[in-house]
Amino acid sequence: MSILLSFEDGSVGTVNYFGNGSKSYPKEMLEVFSEGRVLRLNNFRKLEGFGFRGFRKFRTPKMDKGHQGQFNAFVERVEKGGEPLISIDDIVNVTQASFAAVTSAAEGRVVMVG
Repeated sequence: MSILLSFEDGSVGTVNYFGNGSKSYPKEMLEVFSEGRVLRLNNFRKLEGFGFRGFRKFRTPKMDKGHQGQFNAFVERVEKGGEPLISIDDIVNVTQASFAAVTSAAEGRVVMVG
């Protein structure tokens, strides 16, 4: 499945979900292209930069998808209070985008959100 997202500022995002690739290929990859530069994150462990002065790559000792940090921040907010970690507008937006992706796949059409 491929999901194309377009944003108000003109930028685009593409989410590709495939279950038929090689097990030797990175399971999760994020690529960001901006102003002649590229960042590529493989399996939340290896970050490579292209077009950045003084930066080429960074590797973490272990995979960290941020789950523990997310739970810690949530518990801290429950205990101490404070602003929400994610705004209600962001939660509504991502929920609408998720529903739109499911509808688009099921009906074979573009679904506009917001």
